[in-house]
Amino acid sequence: MSPRKKTPEKENKEFKVRGYIEGAGEVVEQKIVTTIKDNFMPYAMSVILSRAIPEIDGFKPSHRKLLYTMYKMGLLSGARTKSANIVGATMKLNPHGDSAIYDTMVRLSRGYEALLHPYVDSKGNFGKFYSRDMAWAASRYTEAKLAPICSELFKDIDKDTVDFVDNYDNTMKEPTLLPATFPSVLVNANTGIAVGMASNICSFNLREVCETTAALIRDPDHDIKSTMPAPDFSGGCPIIYDEKAIDNVYQTGRGSIKLRSKYQYDKKENCIDVLSIPSSTTVEAIIERIIELVKSGKVKEISDVRDETGLDGLKITIDLKRGTDPDKLMAKLFRLTPLEDSYACNFNVLIAGVPRVMGIRELLNEWIAFRIECVRRRTYNDLQKKSDKLHLLKGLEAILLDIDKAIKIVRETDEEAEVVPNLMIGFGIDETQAEYVAEIKLRHLNREYILKRTEEISKLEEEIKDLQAILESKARVKTIIVKELKDVAEKYGQPRKSMLLYLNEDDYEEDVEEVPDYPVNIFFTKEGYFKKITPQSWRMGNTHKLKDGDEIIDHIETTNNCELLFFTNKCLVYKAKASDFTETKASAMGDFIPAKLSMEEGESVVKMILTKDYKGVLLFAFENGKVAKVPLSAYETKSNRKKLTGAYSDKFPLAGIAFALEEQEFLLTASSGRMLLLHSASINAKTTRNTQGVAVMKLKKGQRLFSIKPYEEGTFSKPSRYRTRSLPALGAMPSEEDTTEQLSFI
Repeated sequence: MSPRKKTPEKENKEFKVRGYIEGAGEVVEQKIVTTIKDNFMPYAMSVILSRAIPEIDGFKPSHRKLLYTMYKMGLLSGARTKSANIVGATMKLNPHGDSAIYDTMVRLSRGYEALLHPYVDSKGNFGKFYSRDMAWAASRYTEAKLAPICSELFKDIDKDTVDFVDNYDNTMKEPTLLPATFPSVLVNANTGIAVGMASNICSFNLREVCETTAALIRDPDHDIKSTMPAPDFSGGCPIIYDEKAIDNVYQTGRGSIKLRSKYQYDKKENCIDVLSIPSSTTVEAIIERIIELVKSGKVKEISDVRDETGLDGLKITIDLKRGTDPDKLMAKLFRLTPLEDSYACNFNVLIAGVPRVMGIRELLNEWIAFRIECVRRRTYNDLQKKSDKLHLLKGLEAILLDIDKAIKIVRETDEEAEVVPNLMIGFGIDETQAEYVAEIKLRHLNREYILKRTEEISKLEEEIKDLQAILESKARVKTIIVKELKDVAEKYGQPRKSMLLYLNEDDYEEDVEEVPDYPVNIFFTKEGYFKKITPQSWRMGNTHKLKDGDEIIDHIETTNNCELLFFTNKCLVYKAKASDFTETKASAMGDFIPAKLSMEEGESVVKMILTKDYKGVLLFAFENGKVAKVPLSAYETKSNRKKLTGAYSDKFPLAGIAFALEEQEFLLTASSGRMLLLHSASINAKTTRNTQGVAVMKLKKGQRLFSIKPYEEGTFSKPSRYRTRSLPALGAMPSEEDTTEQLSFI
């Protein structure tokens, strides 16, 4: 019996009952432009405008929300409170999790030591900016309050100096900017990574910034470097002064500044104590790099290195071997480790909601314009309040003429609602003044009280006149800003922490390590083992220890300062120096090159080349009969690179590599047995390493080029038989005279 078929109505009913959604799982085509516009662009703009890029007051939204919350909690004065309380309160403004808020507080704290002038006065373990592994304590264990300098951030914030907006749930207001009385955007370092852009502002000395800003207000053409010569970093590491680099940063807002660690030599303990490091690195990264250099044999003067950071601050101790020159060692470490590093500057700041990369002068001018607006708004707010107060006192002054009349009007008025209108009629004052008079307590209806209050009228009139003059004069506003800057500099200014190092050009030259140069024998095996043996050791024992099936394919007499190039089957070339390898004996297995040079799995060495001056040419023979000629100089690099990609073409399988210092003949052998003598001068050299070469040997279907070797005179009785005038050529089969014994080397 066949199964009953379901009706369409029943199928549709069952479809809905099971919870399926019509159209779910269908692939709908949509233009990628539309997707980016509708989904990605709003996210990108949110990150740029509301998260990662600081504004002209020097703060990101997360910083501003945290500091304003602490200000409203009354933490500008008084005792500290638990950090957890601050984090919880900040969540009313910041919709992110408590972990992100606490991380923000840590980075602004005195204990973290990342800022020249910390905004958070902390107590407890807040970690350290120079340590990657030193974790800060949880928020329930630490305490915090606002640092005294924050009073300059919130000065007159209640006088309409900045705009306020609703928070994310419209339950309270928060400031869009903080009316900082000094250019905080340059005083403390700030880093942010947005979408498609980033910001990295280094810190400058507070006193120097204030002096420079004041001078710039008085003279727009002021020489900024005369009062603010260079940045200043909280760690106190010296700055290698490069005038061109500083000028580039000051003018464009982009560039890099070299920082060098500060150290001292302890002669008694024969050790170097590193006391400050660049802010772009960490203690752990430096120690790991030094250990790596010692293990690889590049630095042999160090016996131990350790982190001795404690209550006295950062300290990396490097124990030296006897007879080591500490200054020469540090010069080498500066070159090879992050003990000397560059700080990449990118002065990207949001101005009126638009990200702009600005130089120092432009950035300070923007801050001056912002501060002028703050002072004008504050002045206008004060003017309005004083004008309102004067208006009330004018009404009070009118009552002074006849207090008894005022009392009589109030007493004889039948209804309370008529008191204010009757006072307005009786004294000729407006409703606001009448309301103020009507609210005066009975005890204050005496001549003494009223005289004391009305004495303020002349004082208020003078103050209002002065405030109006300030609003009408831009010069007066600038004078106020300059005075505030001087007050901040005197109150919170500190001596410069980062000293400037003026080095000669010779000091920038890399210290070339003196490699002892002496004769050595280089051996390389088919399986990839490498041996460096001195002539004395070779004479004492010349019986090699090899793996089963392995054999020596290269034996070269050279010196210890030669360079080695190892070409692999993955079209890569690894570069090394003979001095990088330790001396061994013939009875040892030697160094396994794939492991020594950290090659990939399955990667093996095809050819080893030795050179001192990168002279000569390489011939790459491919199985399709083509040969590429590349000068060895194409593999020379100015930097100390260890691996180069694209060492040769990967379009066809490689048959072999041959090297010659000068033009000469090479013997090519095909799988068919045919041989061809090729003079390297007949092929033009190509500077591109991965060139496919030119056709040299004609091959029939199924045949392939087998090998390429330098030709040795006497190998053939009639070598002209194997030569050709034009390429490509078939080559020739070996003649009877050219016996197998003569060709045994092939």
